Amino acid sequence: MTEMKALQNGSDIRGIAIAAKERAADLTIEAVEKIGWGLVSWLRKEQEEAYQAGSLTVGIGRDSRISGPELKEALIQSLISQGINVIDFGLATTPAMFMATQFAEFKCDAAVMLTASHLPYEFNGLKFFRPAGGAEKEDVAWILSAETASRNEKTGKRKMADILKPYAKDLVEKIRKGIGSQETKPLAGWHIVVDAGNGSGGFFAEYVLQELGADTTGSQFLEPDGYFPNHIPNPDNKEAMASIKQAVLENKADLGVIFDTDVDRSAVVTASGQVINRNNLIAVLSTMVLSDYPGARIVTNSPTSTHLQQFIEAKGGIQVRYISGYRNVINKAIELNKAGLDAPLAIETSGHAAFKENYFLDDGAYVIAKILMMLPSLRERGLSLDDHIKELAQPVEVQEIRLRLNGDDPKREGQQIIAGVAEQLEGKTGITANTDNEEGIRYDLSSPYGSGWFLLRLSLHEPLLVLQIENDEAGKNPMVLKELAHALAEYPTVEPLIIDKQE
Repeated sequence: MTEMKALQNGSDIRGIAIAAKERAADLTIEAVEKIGWGLVSWLRKEQEEAYQAGSLTVGIGRDSRISGPELKEALIQSLISQGINVIDFGLATTPAMFMATQFAEFKCDAAVMLTASHLPYEFNGLKFFRPAGGAEKEDVAWILSAETASRNEKTGKRKMADILKPYAKDLVEKIRKGIGSQETKPLAGWHIVVDAGNGSGGFFAEYVLQELGADTTGSQFLEPDGYFPNHIPNPDNKEAMASIKQAVLENKADLGVIFDTDVDRSAVVTASGQVINRNNLIAVLSTMVLSDYPGARIVTNSPTSTHLQQFIEAKGGIQVRYISGYRNVINKAIELNKAGLDAPLAIETSGHAAFKENYFLDDGAYVIAKILMMLPSLRERGLSLDDHIKELAQPVEVQEIRLRLNGDDPKREGQQIIAGVAEQLEGKTGITANTDNEEGIRYDLSSPYGSGWFLLRLSLHEPLLVLQIENDEAGKNPMVLKELAHALAEYPTVEPLIIDKQE
């Protein structure tokens, strides 16, 4: 029997939907039926009268995963049996499902997206939205705690609808307005290739780019395929970015666009082959935001480079580094705005980017829309996207090392290990604690350890310590790793840091 609480993954749900190797399925039809119970219980907290009247409507969509249709059907049947009306949107994206709560033609009281982002095909999951925004961790805990179904003596109705076309139409209108042109095809003469990774983002080529006049010849992996046979659909993945880079260069395109499976993340490649994701993407979007909102705060997660902070400050902005996790970063930006501090952008290095002007929704397609809005103006001025990041210094060496925690209480033990490492590093020349940090421990590096920084933190969802290190001097990272390996060696519950393995 599935332990329902174990399915929580921060502010959403993830699990194994297809048994693979030695891993049994835990996100089963039975589990999804119970999740339906919890979803109705969650809605009743604020809309009991509407529930009893049988007037609540929930929109449901899925990505291309092969387990999607079966799990979607289980959720729909669970909701209908509890007196909830359902709009079955079929293939969808996560941002489009949120918009199903906003568009007047649907006005869903809640929306659910079945997706597990970039995880392998055997995984699946659920994300939840209400008109005010996405579910929080405590909401998901509530949803997973339900033990019985709700009953209002009614049976819900089901209807089919397409969300991607109205969502794309909305994007097209926003892009035309953002470009400021009277042309119906303002991207005529632009060659833009799309890589959807066989996820849900293939619509963008036809319904958005072609509608705006762009040539999308050379676009790849647009057809949904839940086995993801070509590459991991993840803009934070080196192989995925190498694939779209190759497509851009081979087709002599002006731009390459890549999405993750459910299109809440994206990245781009310029005509020169410059990959714009992670710190580079934050730099491009920050430049855009700071031109409209001088002096604003840009909220990011912790593992961003020192160079990025200097870049944002040179543009007149303030970087706020916060705890990893897209909901954490978004909620920090919302908190700052409520306090009267302008924070128009929240973005993680993974590619989750949310604009205040767009409901603080992490929407990969909207990120691309924002970039498209500035392309014609850049061309008129003889500039390119490359110019936006030319002032962002790039580190010489970058490493991310993940060390497994093997104890009975990984979170507690990880925190103790991090605290112990901090004690051992105290007072060491060339390794200076950076107190402007909300997560784990961060240090600035100087001679004899080169010039850079490292961050040691707990993984959000796995029993891991994550070490991220950057250096502007070649060959210096091994010296830092040697110090950390020595400090970590005192703790038998963490996987050893083997220097030779990292070189």
